[in-house]
Amino acid sequence: MADGTSEDDNLTIKQQREKRRAEKVAALKKKQQTEKLRNRITVLGSIAAGAGVLSLIIAVVITSATPPVDPSTIEVEGVQEIEGLEPIHVETVVEYDQTPPAGGPHNPAWLNCGIYEEPVPNENAVHSLEHGAVWVTYDPAQLSDDEVSQLRNAMPSTYMILSPYEGLDAPVYASSWGFQVALDGVDDPRLNDFIVKYRQSPEVPEPGALCSQAVDGPGKIS
Repeated sequence: MADGTSEDDNLTIKQQREKRRAEKVAALKKKQQTEKLRNRITVLGSIAAGAGVLSLIIAVVITSATPPVDPSTIEVEGVQEIEGLEPIHVETVVEYDQTPPAGGPHNPAWLNCGIYEEPVPNENAVHSLEHGAVWVTYDPAQLSDDEVSQLRNAMPSTYMILSPYEGLDAPVYASSWGFQVALDGVDDPRLNDFIVKYRQSPEVPEPGALCSQAVDGPGKIS
């Protein structure tokens, strides 16, 4: 500006924070669009129908069998919304109001996303939720080994945590920052809907932050 001040100098602290969050979301969406373009594959093939017939070159762009789904249009029955969660760092054990937790105070180090065969620390996993991860937990006493394998195979490769959690009141839970749903089992269709709707949500406190390069919990297998 002409008087030497920037536009941000005239904004309140809250407005500056909201502006920075909007810039993060825009950068994340741009990155995701770029990755989608890179993942498109063009396959060229030629078909000869016999002597004297010109070869036909077919360009095929491989995309998803169904069009992308707008996460905001997905309704997940039974989802509990948890409000008033404080995204603050603590060095102590936290007594969370939810089991498993779905946000709140957490350890300064986030848990590296992946599949774990042992329980992971709540405080590290909650930090990963702050970054946009979805945490799927299951009670090993309520699932067979085959069902656990099925659950592992259904997990996306990024921004996902899967771990056992003893003593749950449902076989499977899916949690993101501020949202949670109890599921009837590994075949519950709400699991996939929850993941599509909330994984890497721009509404988390730190959208686009890493879900790797931090700490592993015990029993990480991938």
